[in-house]
Amino acid sequence: MENQRTTVADGLRLAVRTLVYAVLGGAALLAIATVVSVLGPMVALDLYTPPVAAWWTVFTAVAVQGVPFLLLGTVVSAAIGAFVPEKVFSRLLPKNQALAVPVAGAAGVVLPGCECASVPVAGSLMRRGVAPAAALAFLLSAPAINPVVLVATSIAFPGQPMMVLGRLVASLATAVVMGWLWVRFGKDEWLRLPKGRTTPNATTGLRGFASGLQHDFLHAGGFLVLGAAAAATFNIAVPRSVLDVFTGSAWLSVLLLAVLAVVLCVCSEADAFVAASLTGFSPTARLAFMVVGPMVDLKLMALQAGTFGRGFALRFSSVTWVVAVVSSVLVGWWLL
Repeated sequence: MENQRTTVADGLRLAVRTLVYAVLGGAALLAIATVVSVLGPMVALDLYTPPVAAWWTVFTAVAVQGVPFLLLGTVVSAAIGAFVPEKVFSRLLPKNQALAVPVAGAAGVVLPGCECASVPVAGSLMRRGVAPAAALAFLLSAPAINPVVLVATSIAFPGQPMMVLGRLVASLATAVVMGWLWVRFGKDEWLRLPKGRTTPNATTGLRGFASGLQHDFLHAGGFLVLGAAAAATFNIAVPRSVLDVFTGSAWLSVLLLAVLAVVLCVCSEADAFVAASLTGFSPTARLAFMVVGPMVDLKLMALQAGTFGRGFALRFSSVTWVVAVVSSVLVGWWLL
């Protein structure tokens, strides 16, 4: 009994300490970005380089807007992973795979998760008896349509509720279609189920929350900074004449931002601010950026390859990219 109390107390202290570190880290990142936003343009103007001043402005705007949602998203994601039992999913999902897919996809609205955590969560669900098609639908939908992401999108695109609705519909449609495609065409030999650990205490409870929060925030924060820098560089460095080649064509602009989403690997809680900064592109192209990014990017492909096998990652990611682009175009044509 005494040992249990000591363990709970230690876990509580660890969780509180990690949460404090994450909050302080987010505040420090905001402070640094704010200072840089003030000093950066001044230094740039002193050096007679207005483009550099513009770069600082875009970079800090994306970073400062994205950090609070990144922190909130990682806190919620870590809490879901640590405190929501995985058996909840198997109990709530219908036995019929075709029916389980849309239910699992819709569960992403109320059970948010970071895309970095969605792959191990999906593997764990499969080990617990959840049909692969349903687990894969949840893998795609949870990082793309959760409340934190939708609120961030509404703030990044003020006065444009159709952009939020478009992201929700296109992302959910992609997740459900991919689940149904797996029901119809998926083969067991394509999917290597991961071997799970038998010690659930390693990833659940207060220690699991603290570990997940620390990992997700630091990992996703780095990609946010890289994404903000890449977006700023893209806006400033790429000549307008080159952009006109793509922006003049509806299809080319969509394909360019869909490829850019794969390369940038921006966290879903912050990618709306990056998309909003790409003002030279059409709403449909920016919608494609936000739909593709949480479902297909380089880090996710690496995670899928390590968890489910390289053959699965290649097939699943390539088909998901195509379905996400088509879904974005159709929804954008309908709503935007």
